[in-house]
Amino acid sequence: MIYRKNKLLIDKISVNRITNQFGTPAYCYSYNKIKKNILDFQKNFKKINPIICFAVKANNNLKILNEIAKLGLGADVVSKGELVAAIKAKINTQKIVFSGVGKTYEEIEFATKKKILLINAESKSEIETIVKVAKKLNKRIDIGLRLNPNVNANTLKEITTGKISNKFGLTSQEVILLINYYKNSKYLNIKCLSVHIGSQIMSHIPYLKMLNAIQKIIDRSKFNFEYVDLGGGMGINYGENKKKLNYKKYSEQIKKFVKKNNNIKIIFEPGRSIIGDTGYLFAKIIYIKKTNKINFVIVDAGMNDLIRPALYKAYHKIIPSEKSKHKVFKRHDFVGPICETTDKFLSVKSYQRLREGDIIVICDVGAYGKVLSSNYNLRASAKEILIKNSKIFEIKKKESLEDII
Repeated sequence: MIYRKNKLLIDKISVNRITNQFGTPAYCYSYNKIKKNILDFQKNFKKINPIICFAVKANNNLKILNEIAKLGLGADVVSKGELVAAIKAKINTQKIVFSGVGKTYEEIEFATKKKILLINAESKSEIETIVKVAKKLNKRIDIGLRLNPNVNANTLKEITTGKISNKFGLTSQEVILLINYYKNSKYLNIKCLSVHIGSQIMSHIPYLKMLNAIQKIIDRSKFNFEYVDLGGGMGINYGENKKKLNYKKYSEQIKKFVKKNNNIKIIFEPGRSIIGDTGYLFAKIIYIKKTNKINFVIVDAGMNDLIRPALYKAYHKIIPSEKSKHKVFKRHDFVGPICETTDKFLSVKSYQRLREGDIIVICDVGAYGKVLSSNYNLRASAKEILIKNSKIFEIKKKESLEDII
């Protein structure tokens, strides 16, 4: 993003031009940024040569998934719907892993028939269900065992997944017992040890603790895994601080781990780090409601479009499509039209002068933005736009009332 003559441009295209053509609210993604993030991720782990499975839960737009597939990525899916989307987007099924605690018999059977890379099992009951599917299909199913390493990811409690108090994965003792019980099974082929400790992680330290927990399982079990799935969770800078994840230190430790374990193959499941900072939500100011202490900037996007601030108190920077030198030294609350007090995107102590009808841009909404949207208050969900090669593409139409009523 850059301002030129006080007009905000994304990939050299004016935001006002985009909103004049496509309206608001609208999600907009930068292909250039998506490609750069993928190349940067690959570069950070070049010496490891991992299988990179994009976490479809972060952004499931078919056009986005197709562009990601063209750049060589696989997919991490957690439902039949996500698996169907990945296949429809032409993602190589041998680069698809199926995770999640609640896979049904039908989902496991469907995934097996599609010959995906592996299913990451998260409980003894799920493994028993996988065996039933294998017997029915007379096949040996490739699986991973998801370890819960009881590691604190030092992130929001709502997005922590690697503590014993979380619903995800198996204890180390359960993993050892299941390996011993099923290692010679005619229906299961244990190929992978899997782990995922949380999301929006900004320190490499929890990852090092996670690697230590994995190493203990390998040493205790003396089992030769073909893969270790390290999950994702790498955080991005949303603008509230300058902190960055130290990829170099994380990568160096993984290299040592791989060397120690006979060049075991690594799988990653990044989502936010690939797509998070590539997306923007455009909204129009409907009204500016002025009180003694606060200017309420009421926009046409709401928590039904972007729920992260209401759900997690997540920070998203908001910038105007046109820059002004005039500043108003008064609190500004950027709010939506939903009938909830929590329908608020941001509160700042001062802001530039705004007018009704102006366009504002909510930044870094590529991950867990549109995918978490709803039709609350019977509001139609926003359209989605992709900027690629200096062209604007509508990649998902805005819903009509007829679609939702």
